[in-house]
Amino acid sequence: MLRARDLRVTFGGVAAVDGVDLDVGEGELVGLIGPNGAGKTSLFDAVSGVVPAEGSVRFRGEELLGLAPHEVVRRGVARTFQLVRTFDGLSAMDNAVAGATFGAGLDDSSARRRAEESLSFVGLADAADERAGGLTVAGRKRLELARALATDPDLVLVDEIASGLTPAEVEEIAALLGRLRDERGVAVVWIEHVVGAVMGAVDRVVVLSRGRVIADGPPGAIREDPAVEEAYLGDPA
Repeated sequence: MLRARDLRVTFGGVAAVDGVDLDVGEGELVGLIGPNGAGKTSLFDAVSGVVPAEGSVRFRGEELLGLAPHEVVRRGVARTFQLVRTFDGLSAMDNAVAGATFGAGLDDSSARRRAEESLSFVGLADAADERAGGLTVAGRKRLELARALATDPDLVLVDEIASGLTPAEVEEIAALLGRLRDERGVAVVWIEHVVGAVMGAVDRVVVLSRGRVIADGPPGAIREDPAVEEAYLGDPA
C-alpha cells in the first residue's frame, strides 16, 4: 500500500530522516519506535506533506511527495499529531465534521453521518456535543483519531497517542487501533514511546535511530535485536 524509498528530510543541513525505506501492507498495524530524535515524527511529516522531502513515497502507486497535506488526505492517508491539535473551542461533533468536510469533501449531511460513525467507533458518541477543550487528555486523543477516521482513510499515521495516558487508557487505545485494523481494514503506523504497548499490539515493528532504519520485523525478533538494545541504551523512553 505504502512504499517509501530513500526518503530524506533535512533541517539546516542535518538529516532528520536519512535514506529510509518503509513498506506498509494492506490492513497492517506497524509500530514505529526509536529513541528521542530518531526521526519518527519527521518521517510522518514527510509522508503527510507537512515538510519537504527527497526520495519517493508512493501510496497505491501514486507519488505523494510534492503534494500539500490536504491532497495527501484526499488520497487516503490521514494522521494524528504528537501534540494534540483538536479545535478546542468547537464541539467534538464539529471537530469530526471538519475531518469529513475538508478531508473527504463530503456535503453537510454526509459529513455529519460520517462524523457520528467516527465518534461512535472511538467511544465518544455520548460526548458529541461537548466542547473539545473540555475533554480529558484521553478524550482529546480519541477525538483527533475520530477526526482522522472521518476522512475515510486507508492508512492512518498515529503519533504517540498513548503519551500522557494511564496504563488502562493505553491498553484501551492499543485495542482501539487493533479494532481499526480488524473491523475496518485500515492500515496503521503507530509511533510510540510506550514500547510495551506497541510490542503487544502490532504485526511488525520498525526501529529508527539517527534517521535510519536499524531493524524491521516481528515484535519478538525486535526485542532480541542487539542493534535495538544499543540504540535505546541510556534512553529511558
